[in-house]
Formats: sequence, structure tokens, C-alpha cells
Amino acid sequence: MVNERISIFDMFKVGIGPSSSHTLGPWRAAQRFIEVLKTREMLHRVAGIHILLYGSLAKTGVGHGTDIAVLLGLSGDDPVTFDVHQVIPKVQDIKSSGKLGLGGEYVVNFSYETDLLFLYADSLPFHPNALTFQAFLKDGTAVSETYYSIGGGFVVQEQDTVGVLQEVDLAFPVDTAQELMMWCMRTGLKISELVMENELAWRSEEETRNGIMQIFYAIRDCIYKGCHTTGVLPGGLHVERRAAKMNRRLLKERTYHDYESWVNAIREGGKDFDYILDWVSCFALAVNEENASFGRVVTAPTNGASGVIPAVLQYYITFHDSNNENKIMQFIATASEIGSIFKKGATISAAMGGCQAEIGVSSAMAASALTECLGGSQRQVLMAAEIAMEHHLGLTCDPIGGLVQIPCIERNTMGAVKAITAAQLALNSNPDKAKVSLDAVVSTMWETAQDMNVKYKETADGGLAIKVPLSLPEC
Repeated sequence: MVNERISIFDMFKVGIGPSSSHTLGPWRAAQRFIEVLKTREMLHRVAGIHILLYGSLAKTGVGHGTDIAVLLGLSGDDPVTFDVHQVIPKVQDIKSSGKLGLGGEYVVNFSYETDLLFLYADSLPFHPNALTFQAFLKDGTAVSETYYSIGGGFVVQEQDTVGVLQEVDLAFPVDTAQELMMWCMRTGLKISELVMENELAWRSEEETRNGIMQIFYAIRDCIYKGCHTTGVLPGGLHVERRAAKMNRRLLKERTYHDYESWVNAIREGGKDFDYILDWVSCFALAVNEENASFGRVVTAPTNGASGVIPAVLQYYITFHDSNNENKIMQFIATASEIGSIFKKGATISAAMGGCQAEIGVSSAMAASALTECLGGSQRQVLMAAEIAMEHHLGLTCDPIGGLVQIPCIERNTMGAVKAITAAQLALNSNPDKAKVSLDAVVSTMWETAQDMNVKYKETADGGLAIKVPLSLPEC
């Protein structure tokens, strides 16, 4: 989709796990429907609500918390601010009481069994992640709206697929990597600097900087919490959390009392290859274990792939001694631009493209960001993104039990390691001799997505999802 104007804060969103397309998107859709009812002055005339989940949202909706998301969205709760510890209790209260407070203002009767419908055999042609809200009014009439969760927390309706994003005039409009490189050559600016100039179309530089740091603080807190939380993940697979155990083992009794001293304690362990590799995996596991537990994460660019960019960013901060606000902004700005190119030229939705569209894109984003922060040229940045995605092409999305746990959590560790490898390869290569461009790999990813069998697109109908009995423990 060309002519999209995508901000940093479209690619990076604070929300609640476990899925951007199955949790955050439906949550936002429910909020939009409530706004429709308010705008039309219908909210207090509603007698009942039906929610229809189609396609992928139906098949893996329970595992991804789609049912939970739509109920909280209809209740007027926001994923950015809602207390994550109240997610399950509030939904259980709705189920047991049979009451749903629309917009937090108006209570209607609601039956989870009959008013929330999983249409497993039905799929709408516009996009696999579709849901319809029906409000039945007291006068016998009804209002209905259908939304599509297209990945990364983006939600559209058929009539607003272009206009849903803000119409702005950017200083350096970019749809492809070639256009991005053209602007860099003309201006001499780094990719992150171009991004920051474009962000001025939406808000002041100070507001953008503050917003980026808020994104970072959410990432930082998620990593730290995940590295200090034990237990078993919800959902029935009985997956034990590993990040906290790894954290304790790797630190070998080194003491700390907060994030900053924790980072220093990690640095004291040295820079042995195995040690660094373990920490990269630990950072990624921590985020995605939080994500699987309905924790607060940053969609980067999706929830299922939310551990890759944080893991690489934390690796850069920790082992390159770069806990620097300007460097953090540079990293996040660069990553967002590469992510937007994939969204415009292909997809960031696993329901459309398989896991290559999530882990692959996030790995490309992380690789590009790390390369720029380590001093790479603009061409090397694009080369790093290409290398990272090239080695994720064809990756399927086959979550066991429809949960964002197996193989999703470990795939984030692999995506992070590949990103670091891609950055190092790019930094030690001459991009003028590269045989494959970033635009070529974006196009190839999209063609691969279109050719991929639907059972490998977040439906839990193929791959590992049907090969591993749910009664077996995680290996």
C-alpha cells in the first residue's frame, strides 16, 4: 500500500500481549465501535451486543486472547494504561455476572457463550483477521461494523484502508528502500535523521523524543520484569518461564537493586561469546514470556515478535556501553523506517504472510538499527535489513494450541541473533557488491506470503501446531 504515512509510533505501540493482530488490534476495533455508538448517540439505546470472529481470529482467538481483548475494549479499557493484573479477573467477572459495561458507562446483559461467536469455518475476503460488532437497539433496529486487524495493532475498515493513517505531508516521503536511499544521498542525512525530520509533520521534536523514550522505558521495564519473574505461562501448555533462571545463572550471585545496577552487573561478567549469546536469548525470552502472560509489551512491530528488537537494543546498551538517550532514539527511529517499508511493500501480519512477516521483519528492523548505531553507512544499514530478512523467507506461523508460546518465544531469540549476525556481516561488507537489494527481498517476501498455504498463517492448522500433542511437556 503506497502513500501510507507511517510514524514511529505506528510501528511501536505500548500494549498488552500476547498478539498485536489478535489482541491489540481487536481491542482497538472494540474501542472504535464504542466511539461509533457514542458519535451516533446510540450507546444508551443498546439492548444487546454480538461479536463475530472470523478466520484466523476465530481459529486461534482464545489462545491469543481475542475474546479477552474485545470484552475489555468494549468496556472502555485501554491497553496502554489498563492494569495488566486485572485482565483476567475483569473478564472472569464479565463472564460470571453476565453484564458488560459498554464504554464503562452503560451496562447491558451479555452471555459469553451466545453473544461472542467464533466462526471457525467463515473467512472474509478482505483479510483473514476480521471481526464484526453488532449492537441491537431497544427500538428493534441494529448497527453493525466490521473491522480488520491487519497486523502490528493496525485496524482498518474496507472504506478507510488509506485514510486510517494520518494524511500529512512529509519532508522525505518514502515507500521503498530505493526512495529512502535517494533521500539519504541527496541530503547526506542518516536514516534516523530523515525519520526525525519526517516526525515533525506530526509533532514537535521534543514530543517525538519524549515519546520515543516512553517506548524505551516500556521495553526496559518489560525486559527487567521478564528476567525476574518465574512460574508457568498461562494457556494449558505448561511452559515454564526460563528467563529468570537464566538471569540468575548468568549473574553468578552478582548483586544489584535496579535496572541500571543490573546492567552493570551483567557487564561485570565479561564479553565471552557464549556469555553474550546467552544474554541475547535471555532478553528475548524475558519479553516474550511477559507477552505470553498478558503483560505490558511494546509491539515491535508485532507482539509475537516483540522480543527481537528489545533483545538487540539491550545487547547494544549492555555490551557496547551505549545506555545513551541519543543512541536509543537513533536505534528506534532507524528500526521504525525499515519496518514501515515492509508494511508498505508486503505485510507485518502473520495471518497474511506467516512468521516471516513478524520475526523476519523485526529481525530486519533490529539489524538495520544496530548497523546504524555501530557506525554503518546508509547502504550498509539497508544491506543488514536485507540479510536478516533473506534468512527468514518462508518462515511459517504454526503456534501450538494457538498460543504465542511454542515455537514463537524461541523464535524471538533466533531472530535477535540473526539480526546481530546480519549487522556484523553488513559492517564487514561492501554494499555496492550486494547481489540482492532490500526492495527485492521485500517483494520476494510478499510473493512468498501469497504462495504460502493458509494452514501456515496463524491458523494452528499446520506445521508444529498439529505435530506436537498438547499433552507433551515443552522440550
